[in-house]
Amino acid sequence: MNFNFNSIEPIYLQVSEQIEDAIFTGTFAEGERVPSTTEISKQYHINPATVLKGMNLLVAADLLEKRRGLGMFVKSGAQERVTQRRQDMFYKNYIVSLVQEAQKLGLTEEQLWQLIQRGWNKDERTKD
Repeated sequence: MNFNFNSIEPIYLQVSEQIEDAIFTGTFAEGERVPSTTEISKQYHINPATVLKGMNLLVAADLLEKRRGLGMFVKSGAQERVTQRRQDMFYKNYIVSLVQEAQKLGLTEEQLWQLIQRGWNKDERTKD
């Protein structure tokens, strides 16, 4: 984990995002225990309440579960839920505006697909 203490983004959100990213990439597998609030707070010199606030966001998002006396564990299906949420955000943040801009430019669906295929091909991207 790598925290930016100079960022305008609160540390508890950074904690949440970095654990979520570790779930997404499989660094923390489903059923696996994640580092405790105490472990993270000591290692990165963060207030334990701040770490707990970030972890509680993941509990609320149904990605982590608390097991009394044992710690926090990645819930079954968490990686798929993160993937689905990120795909939804990708659609909302990029695809909708991409299609709107293509329509403003008068591009047909076929022309848009050609541009996407061109962007997908690494060799073509380096020519521009």
